[in-house]
Amino acid sequence: MAKFELKDMTGVIPALLTPFDKDENLHEEGLRALIRRMLADGVHGLYITGSTGEGFLMDLEERKKAVEITVDEVAGKVPVMVHVGAISTKLSVDLTRHAYEAGADAISSVPPFYYRFGEAEIIEYYRALAEATPLPMIVYNIPLAGLMGYDTILKLAKIDNVKGIKYTASSHYEITKLKADLGEDFMIYSGSDEMAISGLLAGADGLIGSTYNVLADTFLSLYDFYMKGDIAKANDVMKEAVEVILKMLSYGNLNALLKTLNRMRGVDAGYARSPFRNFTKEEEVKIAADLRELKKTLNLQYVGFIEELN
Repeated sequence: MAKFELKDMTGVIPALLTPFDKDENLHEEGLRALIRRMLADGVHGLYITGSTGEGFLMDLEERKKAVEITVDEVAGKVPVMVHVGAISTKLSVDLTRHAYEAGADAISSVPPFYYRFGEAEIIEYYRALAEATPLPMIVYNIPLAGLMGYDTILKLAKIDNVKGIKYTASSHYEITKLKADLGEDFMIYSGSDEMAISGLLAGADGLIGSTYNVLADTFLSLYDFYMKGDIAKANDVMKEAVEVILKMLSYGNLNALLKTLNRMRGVDAGYARSPFRNFTKEEEVKIAADLRELKKTLNLQYVGFIEELN
């Protein structure tokens, strides 16, 4: 069963990759290796089987297996948040109950998507998930699934067991307003990696991000400076992170890139599942050279993974 309360789930929380082998099978040893690296880096939690984890490209049993592997490998060292989102409420409830039985600490979900569901349908979807187990529910507001309006979020927060939100947006004044309207106990996680310092300053309790799969040390430094009240230093780290993230995004396939970079630094994070395209060897060589040049040109002080690339 759960080992952490939601109020303890703060700090830097990678949206974990799900490794697949070259034949697109779930790569258990790769997943365990990646988790071990994240724990060694000192992350404060893990968010699994979400967009970065390619959860929507996995079948139900694969998603459950990934949860079981993660909970086993983490062994209670940090909280595990499980994304259980699907278009079907029935499937999401099934994944929610499994996450609870497997020992996860919280669940999260994007709203049901594709069919342009109305507000009432979205609210009932979250109500079903929140009532399925005692685990706290973290609503996930992200443009990919369709951003929910502020009033909808306030209505969702009235559901028992809806205890927080992962907020991925290009503006953060809503975080400040949500904290004011819903109280300090309603947990808010900033989901825009390149706006982490903004999210924290707006009142976010933690950071959940994709690039933390290789930039964990960078964002841990940022968070440490922030918690010590050294906002200037935290902003210095943020500026470096933005430069690296923009370079990453220029390659057009973040999931495959993050897996490639991990493999190149000795962490077997496997490959992306189709229809994502993995990089060729020639492309990988160029990516590594580009990043080394970026580190040298900008004299990056808080980005460690580039030195590990081979």
